[in-house]
This record gives sequence, structure tokens and C-alpha cells, in this order.
Amino acid sequence: MKNVLSLFCSFLIAGNCLAQKQSIDDFEPHYINWYNKDYSSDNIIGSSIDKTYSDLLSGLTPKKTVVVAVIDGGVDIHHKDLEGKIWINTDEIPDNGIDDDANGYIDDINGWNFIGNADGKNVYYENLEYTRIVKSNDANHKDYARAKELYERELKKRLAQKKDYTQFKAMWDKSNSLIKEHTSIEVQSHEDLLKVKSNNEAVLKAKSFLEKKYAQGVNDAMINRLLENNAVYLDYYLNMNFNPRELVGDDPLNIEDKYYGNNDVAGPEAYHGTSVAGVIAANRHNGIGIDGIASHVKIMVLRSTPKGDERDKDVALAIMYAVDNGADIINMSFSKDLSPQKEFVDIAVKYAEEKGVLLVHGAGNKGENLDVNERFPSDKYLDNSEPYNWLNVGATQMKLDEELAGIFSNYGENHVDIFAPGVDVISLDERDAYLKTSGTSIAAPVISGVAALILSYYPELSTDELIAIIMDSAYKVKKPKKVLIPSLSGEKRKKVKFSTLSKSGGIVNVYDAFKLLGEREQLSLSKSQNID
Repeated sequence: MKNVLSLFCSFLIAGNCLAQKQSIDDFEPHYINWYNKDYSSDNIIGSSIDKTYSDLLSGLTPKKTVVVAVIDGGVDIHHKDLEGKIWINTDEIPDNGIDDDANGYIDDINGWNFIGNADGKNVYYENLEYTRIVKSNDANHKDYARAKELYERELKKRLAQKKDYTQFKAMWDKSNSLIKEHTSIEVQSHEDLLKVKSNNEAVLKAKSFLEKKYAQGVNDAMINRLLENNAVYLDYYLNMNFNPRELVGDDPLNIEDKYYGNNDVAGPEAYHGTSVAGVIAANRHNGIGIDGIASHVKIMVLRSTPKGDERDKDVALAIMYAVDNGADIINMSFSKDLSPQKEFVDIAVKYAEEKGVLLVHGAGNKGENLDVNERFPSDKYLDNSEPYNWLNVGATQMKLDEELAGIFSNYGENHVDIFAPGVDVISLDERDAYLKTSGTSIAAPVISGVAALILSYYPELSTDELIAIIMDSAYKVKKPKKVLIPSLSGEKRKKVKFSTLSKSGGIVNVYDAFKLLGEREQLSLSKSQNID
């Protein structure tokens, strides 16, 4: 049987396990707002947000309120730390049941939910994409062979895990029961074990087993989380008899069938999208919670991502909705193995490209090289050309050491553009709570927030100019000379230069971005004066 702790760590790294608290004060202080810190001032390799506000933006007035569309699993628009930060469709009259702006979506006040129906019901769990492809039983499908391979591998893995977890829990429960039977002590912590005194060999053996596991960090909550997560895979993600799309009632293979869903932008669970929105836009210096990156920003909420894999059609329509309704930036913190209707997404990405809308995408949490293993949605069209308005983002931690790149983060010198803080970041959770989480899902909104901050002061920048500024000003890591390459394989990780992990070779730094903008502005002014 595999070590349960190592299995739980893999689960934790994948971003499925969160430290959730009702108060920001319940977290260790050094984690709070670290992504806003500056290396030279704070010895934390954040994005230099606070230093930019204090040193470069003090006394200046933003020229624009930037709209960032968050395509995700939903956002708690009523979170106290997002007050005044949610986009409002002023062309729509709330809750009158009429499509006032004639865009096909009734009462879309704050955005739209593409995975629900007109009766207000919502998709919560979904299959993985390769499950859907295998379920179609179409051997001629372009992705069928790959989907079948992925499905069978994952199913085998999850069935084996279920057996291991069940056996381990039986041993765990038996040890606890034995101790309680002979000593009347109910063991719920390592401290309880210290009270166990016995000469009974079976009790001593049970105590020794539990001591070792508690020392590794195992507890009842961890075991239950492992079992619950395993059940989600077997009952929903990999279950070919599970058909949640019937609830929506559309044809997911027809991009022209687009007017479906509802205006419930939170959905049944909104922690993920709320954490994304918090990094971008949480009220700064309001005396509560965290400080988001951009002050003059509104969050447009688009729900397309269930627990499981999103569908290409929903992503495509969400992108087009965002573009049509005035979004300047679109944040996409999701990815999957296959994209059977990638042509739908390509149409939407090209539409955003034509309209000058920036797309920011989390690179993914597989610890893989995207130059070798493509993830979707991707920064490459079906014809192998690439959109100019796309940024793929990897995740970094707060310390400038060999663990700088998140162990889970995807990377790639050609297909990851830049890195940003994404390990142990505290953001918002639904129902006015907070969480500590890790993933490129949280690194992407750092870039979206930075882009929104820049655009609010320099609204004249084109999308390619904005990307160039962010890339050119990235902090180039000189020490350590090499970092551990991200990997979840369990094998010994080799060391590489951090510069080889992305196109920019660096970590986002908004302070240097604004300095570079100032220098280019001065140069442009000087040239203009010389011409005159």
C-alpha cells in the first residue's frame, strides 16, 4: 500500500485541498497579501504591487475602470471584500424576466451561467472530457484512442486507490476501536495517544501504528477527504452512466444553440471563482480581508466550469459574451487533457483577438512541460498559428530558492509566458470567508490584476503592447542559478535555470512595468519634441 501521506500531498498539491477560515486573522501573518510584496523591500518575491502604489502611483488618478471577466465555476458577488467591484449590466433591468438589452440572455445583471437552465437548476459535477468521448463510443472520433487510454489509466488508478484507502481506513478504525475497548480512551489526536498506557500487545501495536501515522500528519479528516475525492472520480468524473448535461437542455455540439443557462453567477459552489476574483479586485485597505491588485476594476462573472471538465462550447460562448459586453481582460483558470470541439474555442479566441481583449490562462497543475504535452484551452489554433492576445501563467512561491517554481506548475519555454505568485496564496472564499490555496489558477489572476492595474492608468495601450510591457519587465532570477523543475512524478527532480521555464524567463513585476512605461513615455515625448 502506498504511503497515505504521499497520496494526500499529491491531492493537496493539485489544488483540491484548501485551508479555509472565517477570519483573515486566523492565518499566519506572513502569508497575507504576500503576492503584493516586493523582493528588495520585503525579501518576498511577490509582484511589487504595494511598492508601485506607494512609490509610483501616489497622487495619480486612474483614467479608466477596467472590466475583467472571470470565466470559472462561479463567484460570490456578495462577498464583503468585493463590495462595489462587481460588473453591472446597466442595459438590463434586474429581475423583470425580460431581455432588456436583447442580447439573448434574460436578466444578465452581473454576467451569465452557461451550465444551468431556465428553471434555475445548475450543473455541479460533470464527467471528465475523455469520459465523455469514450462514452460516445465513436471509434472514429479524432480523440477516441487517446481518450480511451486516459480513461482506462485513470479508472485503474482510482479503483486501486479506493482499495488502498478502504484498507487503510479499516486498519485506522480498528486500531482506534481496540484502544478504546481496552483503555476507554477515544483517540482523536496524537496528544490522546500519549495517555494510552497498556501491557496488551495488540493495544501497543495499535498505538505504534497510529503514532507513526499521526507523526506523518495523517488524521481522520485527511482520510475522509481522500475517500471523498476518490468517490467523486468514480461516481462523477469517470462514471459513464452520469449525464448531467441533460439538465441544461441544449445541444453541446452545436455552437449556434447558444441561448441557454441562467443568471445564477455563483452556482452551487463558488469558492474557486471567488478566490480568483479576490486576487484581482478585493478592496484594498478597507480594513478587512485581503488587498486585491487592481483598484479601478469590475469583475464580470461567467460560469462555465463545473467540478469536472468544462465543455468547449460553454467556454467559447463565455469568451464571446465577455467580448460583446465590454470586457478588457478575460481570466481563465481551468484546463483539461482534450478539446473535442476546439474549433468552437478557436472561433471565440480569434474574436477576442480581433477586438483587442487580453486572455489570461492558468498554465495548469500537472507539473508538465506544455511544449511537450498540450493542455486545453491552449495558446495554439488548430492550424498551429498562435493568438497574440494570450498569456499562459505558471506559479511561483514566495521564497527565492530552489523551490521557486511551484512543484505542480506546468511550464514551457515556448508555451508558458510568465510566472506569478501562486503557492500558498490567501484569497477570498464564499460566504465572507477566506482561504489559502495553491495553483496556476491563482497565479493567472495575479497577471490579470497586474494587466488591469496597468490598463487603468494607460488605457491607450493595445493588447500586444500591454503583453510586451508585462513580459519585458519580468523579474529575471539570477540567484539561485538553478531551480528544481516542477514535477509530480515522484522521481528525483533535476535542476534547471528558471529562465528556461517560460518565454519571458521571469516573474511578473508591476513596479518595473510602470517604470518601463514611464521610460518609453519619456522617450516618445522626446522624439515628438525633436520632430517639432
